[in-house]
Amino acid sequence: MSATLNRDVREIIREEPAMHGQILRCLDAGPLTVPEIAEAIGRPSEEVLFWVMGMRRYGRLVEVPEPNDEGYFQYKRVVKGAQA
Repeated sequence: MSATLNRDVREIIREEPAMHGQILRCLDAGPLTVPEIAEAIGRPSEEVLFWVMGMRRYGRLVEVPEPNDEGYFQYKRVVKGAQA
């Protein structure tokens, strides 16, 4: 992941609600890392990280407890009414 963003952070955050559907749809097949989500939706990992952290904060996603072999955590959707 690059250390700099190509776009203004406010612009990226403003797009978050519109990106929820795309992110959730790509997680229908199972948990993915931020780079995997970015590849699936065709957006930069730096931007996807903002959106995933926002969705995690508000209970739409949870992280899988153990990182993968590359050290990345995977994220999965929260299913309303289901226990984790």
